[in-house]
Amino acid sequence: MQRVPLTSKGAERLKEELNELKTVIRPRIVEAIATAREHGDLKENAEYHAAREQQSFAEGRIQELESVLSTAQIIDVASLNVEGRVVFGATVELEDLDSEETVTYQIVGDIEADIKQNKIAVSSPIARAMIGKEEGEVAVVEAPAGIREYEIIDVRYD
Repeated sequence: MQRVPLTSKGAERLKEELNELKTVIRPRIVEAIATAREHGDLKENAEYHAAREQQSFAEGRIQELESVLSTAQIIDVASLNVEGRVVFGATVELEDLDSEETVTYQIVGDIEADIKQNKIAVSSPIARAMIGKEEGEVAVVEAPAGIREYEIIDVRYD
């Protein structure tokens, strides 16, 4: 079985989500199903079907989180001795050499990736292009729109 890389903060967030699903969401759904059953005929009971659908989603997410957490390789980037080099968990400030725009990304595991929070998956093309490089080097990324070049301005290990 392949071990999934996770940042220590990402693992904590997943554990919190799992705890909330088990202790808050699951009991709320069970209660909603019980209430809907009291209304009689289950074939035409929209509340019952909606609650069962929520239960199915929640149970699936619980299984997914338990599976990921049980096989995860939790990496604390602060404990690594890689000063100035881009590694898993690093926060990297980049400058697009064509547009001169700067952007900051953190390289995280696939399950914790969220572009809205500037967290990119270690398996993404831009992360793969940056891994192993140091401040001042240029990462060449083969994107669907063509080749992009990014200079690595700063590397932090938050």
